[in-house]
Amino acid sequence: MADLIVTLLKVAFVAVLWLFVLLVANVIRTDLFRTAPVVGPRERGKASAAVRSPEPRKRGKNEVKVLAIDTGPQTGTRLALVDEFRIGRSAECALILDDDYVSGDHASLARRPNGDWVLTDLGSTNGTFVNEVRVVTPTVVTASDSLRIGRTQMRLET
Repeated sequence: MADLIVTLLKVAFVAVLWLFVLLVANVIRTDLFRTAPVVGPRERGKASAAVRSPEPRKRGKNEVKVLAIDTGPQTGTRLALVDEFRIGRSAECALILDDDYVSGDHASLARRPNGDWVLTDLGSTNGTFVNEVRVVTPTVVTASDSLRIGRTQMRLET
């Protein structure tokens, strides 16, 4: 009877171990081979309407123009901001962070028509943080906020 219990415990241990390996492989697969989100008909209409806007938006005197990296592998880097860009390890990202704690497509930073900047986590494994609070919904960020992605600390500057 004791041999049967030991054998069942061994089989259960191997099954749990394989389940863990499969979960880790799935996280790695989604991180490396992430595809762009599918845009539905409503969003597609909004995007095309935003593209058709002919009048250029005027910049204010104190408008945020630069993303400055304070800590991490690329300390001192300053990135001129465009209306929308992605941050991550992928070659398709505008800001590529060489950091093991950053996903391929980690986050996006976009400017709203009113000039506000919105930070969105793109389903990253380790999260995106504003003032050390994890971003779960698109969050408006200002020059007074501290952004953290992986080991990289950033801020917006005017």
